[in-house]
Amino acid sequence: NFEFLKDFSCKRTIYGINTGFGPMARYKIEDEDIKQLQYNLIRSHCAGSGEILPEIYARGVVAARLNTLMLASSGIHPEVVELLNSFLNNNISPVIPEHGGVGASGDLVQLAHLALNVIGEGEVYFNGEIVPVETAFKKCGLKPAGIHLREGLALINGTSVMTAVGIINLLMSQRALDWAVAASALL
Repeated sequence: NFEFLKDFSCKRTIYGINTGFGPMARYKIEDEDIKQLQYNLIRSHCAGSGEILPEIYARGVVAARLNTLMLASSGIHPEVVELLNSFLNNNISPVIPEHGGVGASGDLVQLAHLALNVIGEGEVYFNGEIVPVETAFKKCGLKPAGIHLREGLALINGTSVMTAVGIINLLMSQRALDWAVAASALL
């Protein structure tokens, strides 16, 4: 999928790969600036505010985003998928503020905080503490993923935060209902 997109985009104008975003889509990006465009997209959207999502939700975000990327429709480089899998295997979760929104493309701001961690910046939950992502990477022998073509857009455009929060809340409410039924049966 990544190789196809890389070859396909060489001689074509493709939104978000070699153009700007939103109203800036009419502007072509020079070949030497394509990678920087993705870094700029990630960093510019890391503008969340409010309380930080609890770690259980942040971990769910990683799982939900990984699930989406595993569908192989995003054109993302495989090293990003491997790194997100390492996040789950090494108990690394992004620090994500609850509030923020840009446009109508899902959880852009919240997912930008996950994307920031993927490129080796920002803070993460690691073994029950909030630490700089570099600290967690060093202790786990990991390194940031590179930007190859479309990683910024593929990582931030989606609804993985809403999905994770919704599924976790559903599971917790089912557990609470089970406990209530069991407790009422004891009476």
